[in-house]
Amino acid sequence: MVFAESKSEVMTMGSLKEKIKEMEREEILKALIEHNWVMARAARMLGITERMIGYKIKKYGIRKGEEREITVANEIR
Repeated sequence: MVFAESKSEVMTMGSLKEKIKEMEREEILKALIEHNWVMARAARMLGITERMIGYKIKKYGIRKGEEREITVANEIR
């Protein structure tokens, strides 16, 4: 088991909740891009309802123009 040695180390590692939120946001964005922003299809792929994906899009502030950002991020990785 690895423990952070200082409070600043904990801050830079980020919380588990923040990492989960970021992963969820990225997966939703990928699904939307893959399905040409058709929410029903993206939701089905993710195993959630259309209403839930709509809520999460609003919650995370996902916008259609972000496609370019994720493409660039994937090229860097």
